Amino acid sequence: MAANIYSDAHESLRRNLRTFIEREVNPRRQELEEGGMTPRDVWLKMGSMGFLGPCYPEALGGSGADFLTACVITEELVKARVSGFGMGFMVHSEMASPPLFFMGTDAQKKRWIPGVCTGETICSLGISEPNAGSDVANIRTTATRQGDHYVINGSKCFITNGTVCDLVILAVKTDPTAEPRHAGVSLIAVPKNTPGFKVGRKLEKIGCLSSDTSELFFEDCKVPVDHLLGEEGHGFVAIMRNFQRERLIAAVSSVAGSEEALNLALNYARERNAFGKPIAKFQTIKHLLVEMATELELIRSFVQTLCVRFSGSENDAIAEGTGGEDLTKEISMAKYKAAELTEWMTDRAVQIHGGWGYMREFPISQAFLDARAGTLAGGTTEIMKEIIGKYLGL
Repeated sequence: MAANIYSDAHESLRRNLRTFIEREVNPRRQELEEGGMTPRDVWLKMGSMGFLGPCYPEALGGSGADFLTACVITEELVKARVSGFGMGFMVHSEMASPPLFFMGTDAQKKRWIPGVCTGETICSLGISEPNAGSDVANIRTTATRQGDHYVINGSKCFITNGTVCDLVILAVKTDPTAEPRHAGVSLIAVPKNTPGFKVGRKLEKIGCLSSDTSELFFEDCKVPVDHLLGEEGHGFVAIMRNFQRERLIAAVSSVAGSEEALNLALNYARERNAFGKPIAKFQTIKHLLVEMATELELIRSFVQTLCVRFSGSENDAIAEGTGGEDLTKEISMAKYKAAELTEWMTDRAVQIHGGWGYMREFPISQAFLDARAGTLAGGTTEIMKEIIGKYLGL
């Protein structure tokens, strides 16, 4: 077994969240999945329980918690039996709002972070475009300064929380002619009610059903200059920095998904009888379950080691400062390997279930579809390998 990296306080939080999900979320599974989003009242309840933005300072409405707290919350959200339930919350707390905190002025933090923690200000991160995903320097959405405003034009796609969000942390080109290209990228906080900001289609996904994903459009969208986060041209560095937190959380999420797949497979194999005995007693199934359990232990140990190294250090995007140990290579390894493992684990778990694994009434069928997002979102497996290759001098 991997070492237990969590304290009693972490485990108490886990129990509270698990109880909340069982009481408030699982009974609404059909509503959330068919509606294609998590309703506002659930966000507000999550906030009231302290499950949103826990790492932010108490003075701003958070709990001043460490990164491991975010990991515990991530694990339990993934284990909810509602497709994609945790994705929107993870993006909100661990991907979209951190740049606002570590780049924002005191006034910007006081304006928006308390709402992040209560669920009154749902955040999304506007980076991906039809022709630019991990290639952030190639974004085409522009923000042209005109007096005391920026005028934004362009579009974004695949934006988690795009439909329900109140605030978009938007990647824009404030200098489209800058060389190198990434030097022209900036981040601007754009409230949803800003004229010229329009939410497009809510995209229909095969998995992660209760998390909304949409297109965003900006046409002569005027935003006050004081919505700029940090300085012009500093957005690319901030995005790259926050990718490490985002991708480590994604790895934690994948490990939790693999654990769920293994548990579903084990329980079914013990209960399903064929030829007079549980199918877990057949060598083919038994050895496959052993392989799954072994692979899970290996990746969980690696990811937990990285979480401990990341937590409480200046690598943590919530922390002040920009120094600390560079874990980019290791986090990229963890992100891609954990996601690939979850795909394999859910696929094998479906096989163990046989025909029932292909039926919607069995949780493993949806887990199989949900797992596919892990190798795509937050940087594809191929992009992770490119990053690792650079660190290997290739």
